[in-house]
This record gives sequence, structure tokens and C-alpha cells, in this order.
Amino acid sequence: MSYLYLIIGAIFVNNFILAQFLGICPFLGVSKKTDSALGMGVAVIFVMGVASIITYAVNLLLIKWNVEYIQTIAFILVIAALVQLVEIVIKRFSPGLYNALGVYLPLITTNCAVLGVAIVNVTPSYGYNLIQAFLNGVFSGVGFTLAIVLMAGIREKLRHSDIPESFQGFPITLVAASIMSMAFTAFGGMI
Repeated sequence: MSYLYLIIGAIFVNNFILAQFLGICPFLGVSKKTDSALGMGVAVIFVMGVASIITYAVNLLLIKWNVEYIQTIAFILVIAALVQLVEIVIKRFSPGLYNALGVYLPLITTNCAVLGVAIVNVTPSYGYNLIQAFLNGVFSGVGFTLAIVLMAGIREKLRHSDIPESFQGFPITLVAASIMSMAFTAFGGMI
């Protein structure tokens, strides 16, 4: 598999939010301002990238020891440790971003997109090696960031638009998300 196809596929075609509908909670919760959306996206890129490497290695050990049945628990523990590290770093170096992300930062631990990329990377039908798993993790995070930042920009524009009362707030957000999702599905025919 070409690395370019893998990268384009992870960002656009197999976007975890807009194509696979994983990670919807932070997508809708943090996408009110572009600053906090970008901060969340960078944190997710880091966690997905590093978790991809570590969970790939952990999975090899689980297979060697014949205990594959604890894969999900082991992956969640790895992701939780990485999120704690990210939380400590953000709290230390960017308290404003830490406050803006609020409860959504620790929820990266249970973000199904992060766990989803870890599981996809070790699924035999994909046949990823360590480098491909890492690239898929990082660029799936880039796709996540792209989707959440685009949604934040749209929501900021919508805040200043004349929208019928029945569509204000969450309903118009869902309409915008569905249109964005349709736009991303157009990339499916490319690869």
C-alpha cells in the first residue's frame, strides 16, 4: 500500500468523524471555537500517533502470550496513560487551552476514534506494519482535527447568521455536520 494513499485515506476517505462516525462527542462539544478545536485536534493527533506505536507493540505481546482477549482493556490503559501525559503538559504550558477544553480533554481516553484507530491498526485484514500503523494514527488525527476545526469555523459563522428560531443551536449544527459528511464522502471515489 502506498503511503500517500494511506495518508489521503486516513484524512479524507476514512475520516473517523465524518465517514465512520467515531468521536462525535468531542466533535459536537469542542467545536464551538476554532482555538479550542485546534487545541483538541493537536492533542488527539499526538495521542493517536503515539498510541498507534505503543498499541501495535502491545498487541504483538498479547499475541505472543496468547491473551488477545484483553486487547481492548490494554489499549484503553495505554490511551489513558497518554492522555494523562497530554493533560499534564497542556495544564503546565497552556492553562487557557486547558480550561477551554475542560472535561473533553480527559474524555480523549474514552474517545472511540482513538480506540478505533488503535484497533484498526492491528486488524489483520488491513495488514499494517508499524510504520503504516503510525502514519494511519497520525493522519487519522489530522483528519479528526480537520473535521473539528472546519466545524468550529462553520459554527462561528452560523452564530452571526440569521437562522430560523427552530434551527438555532444544535439542529443547525447537525445540518452543517451532515453536509460536511456528504462532502467528505465524495473523496471515497478517489482511492
